[in-house]
Amino acid sequence: MNKSDLITFLVVAAGVGRRFGGELPKQYQTLASHPVLWHSFKVLQNHPQVGAIVPVISPDGQDLWQQIMGGEVGSFSKLKPPVLGGAERQLSVANGLASLNLDENSWVAIHDGARPLLSKAIIDRLYIARSRGDALLAAVQACDTIKQVGQDGLVKNTLDRDEIWMAQTPQMFRFGVIMEAHRLAASSGFMGTDDVSILEWLGKPVIAVAGEPANIKITQASDLPLAEFLLATREEG
Repeated sequence: MNKSDLITFLVVAAGVGRRFGGELPKQYQTLASHPVLWHSFKVLQNHPQVGAIVPVISPDGQDLWQQIMGGEVGSFSKLKPPVLGGAERQLSVANGLASLNLDENSWVAIHDGARPLLSKAIIDRLYIARSRGDALLAAVQACDTIKQVGQDGLVKNTLDRDEIWMAQTPQMFRFGVIMEAHRLAASSGFMGTDDVSILEWLGKPVIAVAGEPANIKITQASDLPLAEFLLATREEG
């Protein structure tokens, strides 16, 4: 396989997990006998189109990384030394991107370390969709009726669910495209909710690719039992 066909994955794990609570950030919590991060690393390690895995961790989290992941990293030959992130997710991604020595036409994917149910199939679909554009988003189309509700709790509107998709990660980009987007966002002071939102702000096209309902993000402690159930279901299947 041509090296330029391989995807470099940034796995963003710099959060402190304020909504999760507890002593450990959610990415280091135990899930099915391993840290949450381990499960994404395993899928990426085994995927033939993934060339490198670059974790982005908290600037204050180097000791915690070593404590939790030190005994695990030897299992992953694609895993590179962690990059230190910033105070916000967007700054962490920017730091991760800046650490990469890639050609502008190479592909880089950005994945939340708190999404441990990443599957080979999602990566496959993103990989195949590269011919359709320079920015790709894993997402799930809404199946429920979607209501727009004001801060006062009153329903304002019913949205067309055929046009409502729930964003996930990975989000995959040509390296030059996402680097330039982050540079412009930094110079303008724009802060997006995810990396695709920076492309939207710039008016750049983004292709939605089917994610999976099981590709959940660990946000609260109650999400861990669900993730464990979904992992067990996947292994049994």
